[in-house]
Amino acid sequence: MSENIRVLMVSKNIDDSQTVEFKVINENQLMKGNVIVKVTHSTLNYKDGLAITGKRPVIRNWPMVPGVDLSGIVEKSDDSSFSKGDRVVLNGHGIGEKHFGGFAEKARVSGDWLIHLPENISCENSMVIGSAGLTAMLSVIEIEKKIKPQDGEILVTGSSGGVGSIAIMLLSELGYSVVASTKDGVNNDYLKQIGANKVVNRNIFNDEVKKLDKQKWAGVIDVVGSKTLANAISQTFYGGTVVSCGLAQGDDLPVSVMPFIIRAVTLRGIESINVDRVSRINAWTRLSEIMNFDKLEMIKVKANYIDIMDLGKKIVQGEIKGRIVFKIN
Repeated sequence: MSENIRVLMVSKNIDDSQTVEFKVINENQLMKGNVIVKVTHSTLNYKDGLAITGKRPVIRNWPMVPGVDLSGIVEKSDDSSFSKGDRVVLNGHGIGEKHFGGFAEKARVSGDWLIHLPENISCENSMVIGSAGLTAMLSVIEIEKKIKPQDGEILVTGSSGGVGSIAIMLLSELGYSVVASTKDGVNNDYLKQIGANKVVNRNIFNDEVKKLDKQKWAGVIDVVGSKTLANAISQTFYGGTVVSCGLAQGDDLPVSVMPFIIRAVTLRGIESINVDRVSRINAWTRLSEIMNFDKLEMIKVKANYIDIMDLGKKIVQGEIKGRIVFKIN
């Protein structure tokens, strides 16, 4: 017998405005999939904030249940890889954009999108990590390929957000010297507590971009884009790696080719929504091995599910520090 479940639903109005409200729907109204997950926890990402506020057109199908991350317990499965009672996590694959996402008591999804949670990561902590942590881990893996801790400092921009915070934690655990870029005087103590060796004012990356600037960084993990990314590239050591995984400042890139052809700088993009299953499993395995769970507690912000709409506005305005996690069931 199907059950009624509570979801957060975003609907489009005739005038192209949107309505966001909690609704009760029947389980039969969930979208297609071969695994039903009882969602125990979800989290709030910047993209979820965009979906809730309508600041950018991230929703592709209407109406939509936001939430690009979820974790929980398999309730029913027609996929041989999963059984009732399995603990699972889902990041991306279009949930919260094209397919009902994690802001619901249950989700029906494709088993191809799910992976089993490592034993030492709880459902709650998997959502503190979430897509942000997956993106951070994939970014760190790219840094590791060419850059060793003794090669020099790693710059992390957007460092107070989810991706930046977890990237700092992971790099620190691996022995890298980390420089965090943030708003002047804001969150300095927090960033040092989670592993940053130095904190710099983000405004220094808003200066006019030079074709080649003084070399400062062995590697960069950038969540900001635009002038910040361009300046970081121009300041990267010969043979260094710059990882781009966000566009909080903008999607433009006013940079010269000089760092690439004169200093052999590598620019690597990270996309965690549709990354292949093997890479996902590897990243989550690495997270389970590297993550300092005491530090993870420092960035964990437990919030009430009913406050999600207000928090969605705050994350878009840059007012959220750390990682919000909701208990749904």
